[in-house]
Amino acid sequence: MGIFSRTRDIIAANVTDLLDRAEDPAKMIRMIIMEMEETLVEVRASAARTIADQKEMRRQIAKLDALQDSWTEKAELALSKDREDLAKAALVEKQKAGDMAEQLRIEIAVLDDALRASEADIAKLQTKLREARTRQTAIMNRIETAQNRARLREAYGGSKVQDAFSRFDVLERRADLAEGRAEALSLGGPGKSLEDEIAELRNSDKVDAELEALKASMARRNAGGDAQEQEG
Repeated sequence: MGIFSRTRDIIAANVTDLLDRAEDPAKMIRMIIMEMEETLVEVRASAARTIADQKEMRRQIAKLDALQDSWTEKAELALSKDREDLAKAALVEKQKAGDMAEQLRIEIAVLDDALRASEADIAKLQTKLREARTRQTAIMNRIETAQNRARLREAYGGSKVQDAFSRFDVLERRADLAEGRAEALSLGGPGKSLEDEIAELRNSDKVDAELEALKASMARRNAGGDAQEQEG
């Protein structure tokens, strides 16, 4: 992916600096975590091969040690038969087996050093991976918070809300006119007749019914908008 050149670069990397320079921090942190996980798998696989190699070498050493014992017995047998030449030859073979065993022990020691280095690298990679995952959680929370804030701004400042408030203004104006007519009828004349009062009640009921219908319509639209956002 071109972010790191594997183990050493990952261990030395400053995740925060990488994210600060990234145009898309969420995408970058996903890539970083993916590469860290892949590298961790590779380092563990390498350590597993090292352990397997050591086991094989120790088996070979055991065989060579047994072979040295065998050549010692053969040398003793040759000496017991006054065959010093054969005893000497057997001891030469014993020495060869001993040299091979010693070389394998040296290689095992080298692999021990490599295994300790791999163990240290695995610990550091795991630390970096935990750091990256923590940053990922923080980034995703920030993105979610920003999206929620944007939705709230749209809900409170969008055209639907403005349109609803405009319709409320119209209804309030109608109510004002109805009240004005009712009050005008009482100016300079006798009190309201029974028919006038009943007519006012009917007008008031119409306004109230239209207001409730508007509220129900807005509630349905808002419920529909919320359902679309959840599906999205």
